[in-house]
Amino acid sequence: MSIKSSQTLVNEALKEIKTITTDEAHNLTSNNQCNLIDIRDIRELENQGRIENSKHIPRGMLEFWLDPESQYFKKGKLDLNKEMVLFCAGGLRSALAAKTLKDMGYKNVSHIEGGFGSLKNSKFKVV
Repeated sequence: MSIKSSQTLVNEALKEIKTITTDEAHNLTSNNQCNLIDIRDIRELENQGRIENSKHIPRGMLEFWLDPESQYFKKGKLDLNKEMVLFCAGGLRSALAAKTLKDMGYKNVSHIEGGFGSLKNSKFKVV
């Protein structure tokens, strides 16, 4: 049996998804052109803070909350016509999550290089 490593999965995802910088994300957010989605665990938000105007969707619920056919679908939580900009702590989970959203059929998906670690040292405000 051959098991792909998590790093292999991330590397494969990075080839298929769009990675943006914190400045690009800030421009999209400032122009109200995206959903800024924090997929970190709730404990990470409680311990480290959150990015102003971001929406929290835990990684474990992402597919369910964004599937209109799912009983867990969060109607109205996001504008499904805007770009989905994901971030996690460092960029690994968000890369995998962005690929999953593309696999689901979402076209306009990206993730932020460096995740929360980069965001907290950028133009974004941590609250």
